[in-house]
Amino acid sequence: MKSIPRKLASALLLAGAWVGGAAHAVADLPGGPAVNQLNLHPPVTRIAEEQHFLHWMMLIICTVIFVGVFAVMFYAIWKHRKSQGAQAANFHESVTVEVVWTVIPFLIVIGMALPATKVLVAQKDTTNADLTIKTTGYQWKWGYDYLKGEGEGLSFISTLDSSHRAMSNSGNVANAPDNYLLKVDHPLVVPVGKKIRIITTANDVIHAFMVPAFGIKQDAIPGFVRDTWFRAEKVGDYYGQCAELCGKEHAYMPIHVKVLSASDYSQWVQAEQKKAAAKLDDPAKVWALDDLMKRGEKVYAANCAACHQPSGKGAGPIKPLDGSAIVKDADPAKQLQVVLQGAANGAMPAWKQLSDTDLAAVVSYTKNAWSNKTGQLVQPAAVVAQRGK
Repeated sequence: MKSIPRKLASALLLAGAWVGGAAHAVADLPGGPAVNQLNLHPPVTRIAEEQHFLHWMMLIICTVIFVGVFAVMFYAIWKHRKSQGAQAANFHESVTVEVVWTVIPFLIVIGMALPATKVLVAQKDTTNADLTIKTTGYQWKWGYDYLKGEGEGLSFISTLDSSHRAMSNSGNVANAPDNYLLKVDHPLVVPVGKKIRIITTANDVIHAFMVPAFGIKQDAIPGFVRDTWFRAEKVGDYYGQCAELCGKEHAYMPIHVKVLSASDYSQWVQAEQKKAAAKLDDPAKVWALDDLMKRGEKVYAANCAACHQPSGKGAGPIKPLDGSAIVKDADPAKQLQVVLQGAANGAMPAWKQLSDTDLAAVVSYTKNAWSNKTGQLVQPAAVVAQRGK
């Protein structure tokens, strides 16, 4: 019988060691969430600093009022309780009391409203921006278009890193990195100390662009254009997420903003412009199947594998592509329309934002990958023809 407590103690010690090890395995993510975080994110913009001040100022004021009011109330209840022979006073009104409890709350509200209004007005002042970027929410990723300023003309899609998604799907997150589910393939890059105007919209449902360290959160609504701004005062990596419940992949829609020095940002812009020029495809170009397959495999991994799986077998309500009748159909227009327009009431999102060559490549890939092996080749010109329908 003595061995049972010993075994139980050993089990508890092992469990404690495992929990302790798991806790120590997690570290703070600079620019992102921290272990046991109770306060707001450390601010790196003036607006975020003002928000911190407002938060603590109003919390302290409310706490003082709470303690003061309830202290007086409980004192009155205790001091004038019936068991002590207290008698209720008989009076009708007091002008002095009426004035005091009207004027003091009014002054408190004004004292809270003035600094809050100042910050709210500053948050909406998007004029004189050094850089303007349109952020478009998709199910479930972000599109960035540099509209004005250094880097004008750059455009790319930012998607959750495929290795993090695979880790989440497997459920094996014991060795998850500190930036788990926050790493993306193409972060938003901006220069330090410059006013960045963010224009938000959405392609499908309501999303929300939120980066706590910048003190910004702006809804992205289909058919509407909203805007906000920030000026990061420190270089580094900063993280956020879509803050509007936008569907089943909502948790896989992170935001990564990389703030660089002015010189590093200029170098990044030059490098990205060279990449964009190299990727500028002629939609009239005729491709060989092998070349389209190589490109299509990369497009599929970045955009399609999360739902349809790398094996093409699908999962749950997600239909498989391996052996799919519409994929193997001799008429590629049917699959192209699904890819361009979406399907199943938005469960399958539209992919119009991808280039004609990328769409031709991914469709050609699915028609020839796994067991499909149709030998069919879809050229970019076919995508161009289907976009107008």
